[in-house]
Amino acid sequence: MVEPSAAAQLLRALHVPGDPLVLPNVWDADTARLVVAAGFPVVATSSVALAHSLGHADGERAPAEAMFAAAARISAAVDVPVTVDAESGYGLPPRELATRLLETGAVGCNIEDTDPRRGARRPADEQAALLASLRDAVGDGFVLNARIDSFLDCDTDDQRAALSDATSRARCYLDAGADAVYPIHATDPQVIATLVRELDPAPVNVTMLPGGPGLTELAGLGVARISLGGGMWTVARNALTRFLGDLAAHEPVF
Repeated sequence: MVEPSAAAQLLRALHVPGDPLVLPNVWDADTARLVVAAGFPVVATSSVALAHSLGHADGERAPAEAMFAAAARISAAVDVPVTVDAESGYGLPPRELATRLLETGAVGCNIEDTDPRRGARRPADEQAALLASLRDAVGDGFVLNARIDSFLDCDTDDQRAALSDATSRARCYLDAGADAVYPIHATDPQVIATLVRELDPAPVNVTMLPGGPGLTELAGLGVARISLGGGMWTVARNALTRFLGDLAAHEPVF
């Protein structure tokens, strides 16, 4: 295994604007090994895929214990840095959350600013305080990626209207100690370019989504990290659904 400090340094170094780190998010040890075998230098988990693989819906409905255990199995299965989708922190105090994350062997995590327990986003200052406490607890040997939910369920016009909130929250979270910011579901190229410009030199993470910019365009916009989120899991489920439909219909499947 890569030593945690070296792994964290490598994970940070791979966040390069214009030459982004690409993360096909996984949900078990097998998919993690496939990602590494394909040549990707980092493994990231997907909370939605991992939760469903454990029999639960997304949004912290899976027991935290099961999510951490799955992350530990993934970390143990590969020899590259692992970053965990820690959702909103599972309601744990920052120091306990830090301990649980470090015990998985991961060297990074996403923390989102929507709290499913209250069904709403945390105020920016409250989220910043959580990030600052988490940073203090994990030290420098851990990469914090602050997810910003300003663009969830937004169309293009709404994304432009939400840009000010996303930028303000991003600055707040970076000041609190986040290494990178993740304005999830930002798909408008103008919005993404503005975020990259306004937050320079901080790394900006974007999800690659159907109908949105592809890898080449996102790199050209200066993005430093590209996540697939539940994308790879969706592709796998769709392929299995087609296979099972053909099998049930006695169609050739091999």
